[in-house]
Amino acid sequence: MNIQFKKGALDLCVLVLLAKEDRYGYELVQKISNRVAISEGSVYPLLRRLTKEGYFTTYLQESAGGPPRKYYSLTDAGKEYLAEQLKEWKSFTEGVNQLIEEGTEHDGTAFSE
Repeated sequence: MNIQFKKGALDLCVLVLLAKEDRYGYELVQKISNRVAISEGSVYPLLRRLTKEGYFTTYLQESAGGPPRKYYSLTDAGKEYLAEQLKEWKSFTEGVNQLIEEGTEHDGTAFSE
């Protein structure tokens, strides 16, 4: 998949996962990697940036198998930001899908993968 597509969607993926429950960094990487090929190194800078912007808070929690883990939790500002991002994503994908449909219906052929 195109790297620019991934970069644009990665914020949204992290926000959506944290809206459901608090998670630690590696857990987020694994959850996203199950659906989309990403590098672990792309998630941590995003977590730092969104925490700095006030969308997440962090806390340490003891781990049975090693050092304490840093968990990320969505703030009220993060929930508002997520709602905005979801609205923008829906509008964007609807527009792109309409253009794709127009482009493929024009001559009756569909593009193949």
